[in-house]
Order: sequence, then structure tokens, then C-alpha cells
Amino acid sequence: MGDVLAGFHAVWEFESDSVLIRYERGIRTPKLFQALGERRIPLSAVEGVTLTPGRRGTVALRLRPRPGADPLMDAAAGQLSEACDPYRLVLPAERSTLAEYYADELKQLVPDGGPEPAERYLVAAPEAPLQFKAYDGKAAFDGTSVQFRWSWTGASSAKWKAGDQSFAVADLSGVEWRSPEAFEGHLRLLPRAASSAEAVHPDQDPAAVVFGLGYGPVHESLPFAAAVLAAVRTRGPVPVTPAPARRDPADIAERIRHLGELHQAGLVTDEEFSSKKAELLAEL
Repeated sequence: MGDVLAGFHAVWEFESDSVLIRYERGIRTPKLFQALGERRIPLSAVEGVTLTPGRRGTVALRLRPRPGADPLMDAAAGQLSEACDPYRLVLPAERSTLAEYYADELKQLVPDGGPEPAERYLVAAPEAPLQFKAYDGKAAFDGTSVQFRWSWTGASSAKWKAGDQSFAVADLSGVEWRSPEAFEGHLRLLPRAASSAEAVHPDQDPAAVVFGLGYGPVHESLPFAAAVLAAVRTRGPVPVTPAPARRDPADIAERIRHLGELHQAGLVTDEEFSSKKAELLAEL
């Protein structure tokens, strides 16, 4: 097709086998769109096209992605609001005839594959390295492993006892993302060796970070979850991870101080205090 259709917050460029979506960076553009920048959606990743009336004199053209074709939508699991739907282009109602034309053109190009899940991800995942700040720690992903570094102001005693965590992609089976805009939002890593025991609350689970007001926003935590999910699904041999860099002595001192407070409060035993303190000192 080779045509371009501009709407609110995004521009769609139509090709014979894909739609290139470029998101605007205006102050009114959803932050998720700004974080995504642009995305190429192969038509093989689309199972349908709709055109519906929008709010306040608008129409909405939307691509319906196939299950399993886009790691971002898999990670979101239906939790995104309409305003943050990256497959939805909103246009003024006076452009409805033009939108209808493109909807009909797309319907002719979309493969008749039905709602069958895609065998592999067809839409590129956000690129690593990625990181974001959760309420109880910092999460980082370098493409091969995920690291959780606990915050002394927010992490539970269970997480402090467990220490900072590192998870190789090869040891994971998936990711559980719960929107920070909902109650008990969190990001949990799912191990390959699934336990039959009852799931631990994210606040107590060393394989999870919890969100909160201003922590783990959608535009940071969702692309992170999608990148990890894509790496898990397409994992190959895991490269040797380089030795971690030396920690800031001031940071180590602060962690030992907080550990001492937990010890005095009776939340950490003498043995746990001595062991963890020695572990932190070894990082200097």
C-alpha cells in the first residue's frame, strides 16, 4: 500500500506485509507509546481489523493481534486501558471514510489464519538493557538475566534475608505482570521448576518486585516484562555472566545498618545477621 495515516498520538505507515506504527512524543501522548517509539507489526501477527466509533467525535481503527504474536500484549494480558492500546489508532470522525478505506484494505491483506496462537513471537520485543525502580527494589535486565536489588526502605524482611537476586533466562518459564494501576501490582518471575506449594505473596517472594504509587509505572515495567518474556520463549545457550562490579562502600554500610535494625527488632536471627553481614562485607 505504501500510504500513511496520521491519527492522535501515532502515525501508521502501510506496507504490503506490515504496518509501521510511529508514536508521537507530545506531552499528551501516553507514556507507554513514547517508551515504545515505533513498532513494526507484520500482517501475519494480525488476526483481525475493526473500525468503531470513538469518544467525542472520533473513530478508532484497531488491529487485533494474534495470541502469542506479540510479547508486549502477552505480558499485558488484557490489562491495558483503551487509551494505552498500542494497536489502536484514533482519528477525527470527519476522517471516518478514509479510515474505513484502510480498514477494508487491511482486511484483504490479513492472512486468514483464524484465532490460532502464533508459534513464535512475530513482533519485536523491547530491547535490553532495561531497568525500572519498584517500591521494594530495582529491577534490571541485560538480555540474559534479571537482577533484583532490594531497597532498604521498602523490601520486606523475607527479601532482605534472601539477599539480592539474579535469575538466568534459561531458568525461567515465564513472567507474571500485574498493572501498577491495579491493586497489588507486581512483576513476578516464574521458575521452570514450578512448585506445587501455594504461591507466596509478591511482597514476600524474592522472585518478585512490587509496585506502588510512582513505582513500576506501566511504560517502564511492561516493556521490561515483555523483553524478559520474549527472551524466555526464544532462549538459547546462556552466555557466561561477567563478575558483578564492586559495590559502593556507602551502600554496603547502609545495608548493614538496616540489617542491624532488623536484627534488633527480632526479625533476623543472630546466625542470619552474622551470615548476611559477612556476605555484604565480601562485596567490598
